[in-house]
Amino acid sequence: MIRKIALTLLSIMAVSASAADLKFGVVDMSKAFSDFHKTKEAAEKFKVNLDKAQKEMNDRWSVYKNLMTDMQKLKKEASDPIMTQDARAKKGMEFEEKGKELRSLEQEIGEAQNRRNNQLKQEDMSIRKGIYDEILVVVKEKAKADGYDFIFDKSGMSLSTVPVLIYYKDAVDVTDLIIVELNKSAPAAAAAAPATATKEEKKP
Repeated sequence: MIRKIALTLLSIMAVSASAADLKFGVVDMSKAFSDFHKTKEAAEKFKVNLDKAQKEMNDRWSVYKNLMTDMQKLKKEASDPIMTQDARAKKGMEFEEKGKELRSLEQEIGEAQNRRNNQLKQEDMSIRKGIYDEILVVVKEKAKADGYDFIFDKSGMSLSTVPVLIYYKDAVDVTDLIIVELNKSAPAAAAAAPATATKEEKKP
């Protein structure tokens, strides 16, 4: 899909007589995403949910391990020559019941884990989409305000993992301006971080 869009845009530029009059810009959407203060905030909230899910699974596996320990104890008792035959038979029946309970719990844990993983995956996708949608709004507003005809994502990759935009001439990189605009409403500490990082990148 990305390749088709890129080829279509290149075809339009090639046949356009006024291509020289067009104003082009580029933006690194990946960098804008990572430096957006809402990305960090969302990641922290997501981690809380991830840790909660992990704790739920750990609690379930703890119950599972306790059942395993009980089964091992019952198995040993069921074959203890010191105990009477009736007592060993009783322990053997308890062992079988624990086995059924263990298998049922194992299936329940597997289903719960798959269900929770799918929920977390959907949540992560939804969060990312929401953040990218916000970034796109700012990019479009910047394009309209400054009269850009096209703004390309220079971080975009083709299906062969090769950058879609390999070379661009006379195109203004608006990434830093977009990041500044995105972080205008950020808390003081969050807003300072991207600015500091930008300064460090410019050091020789």
